[in-house]
Amino acid sequence: MNNIVVDIKNLYASIADKEILKGLDLQILEGKVHVIMGPNGAGKSTLSKTIVGHYDTKINSGDILYKGESIIELPPEERALRGIFMSFQNPVEVPGVNNAYFLRTALNNKRKYLGLKELNAAEFLRELKKLINELGMKSEMIQRSLNQGFSGGEKKRNEILQMMVLKPDFVILDEIDSGLDIDALRDVSEGINKMKDGKRSFLVITHYSRILDYIKPDFVHVLKDGKIVKTGGAELVAQLEETGYEALGEK
Repeated sequence: MNNIVVDIKNLYASIADKEILKGLDLQILEGKVHVIMGPNGAGKSTLSKTIVGHYDTKINSGDILYKGESIIELPPEERALRGIFMSFQNPVEVPGVNNAYFLRTALNNKRKYLGLKELNAAEFLRELKKLINELGMKSEMIQRSLNQGFSGGEKKRNEILQMMVLKPDFVILDEIDSGLDIDALRDVSEGINKMKDGKRSFLVITHYSRILDYIKPDFVHVLKDGKIVKTGGAELVAQLEETGYEALGEK
């Protein structure tokens, strides 16, 4: 039986005083790929931001348990150190911050938190170059400023690179497939699949089914009007493509 990694209970949350999540319940199981689909404005990105503690969001009531402990009072950096990772829909550009330096700093902060030896620059670059090759990235990207001047596909590959470097326990991918051509989609999907180890859990938020041809979901959840209205297996994707979201009522 799979353990529950994330347990979201009757969650109500707002952005800019507008309530978006309205009694949402969701359990993420260890080692499983959960997919969330739903119409625009349903609350998909709000959910992901609320889990990681983004400053935009405010929890009105309910709870989020991660590995059995409530995290709603923890700052975002503490949640990240505990193993929660989020790939943002629109990764920000950070001029002046070297990509490789950013990645090594993030990794060493986590290693320090876990009581592990920090990696020096040579050790880190050796490992980083292997991952870059696996993702089909240009080696010069790690010497540029974080995401600055990156194409959409390069930004998304860089997000997956961060995930592969940090090796989180729970991964949230917020529309990682948006704006990708077929080659970038394949590279990004392969990077994700390499991280599937039977223990690591994924929450994939998407509008489109094409990424699900590469990343096979265990569960598909439909988010509508701020709550989960239907849950099923991969077959639910085909149903949604045929009937749309309007055909779904409350569960």
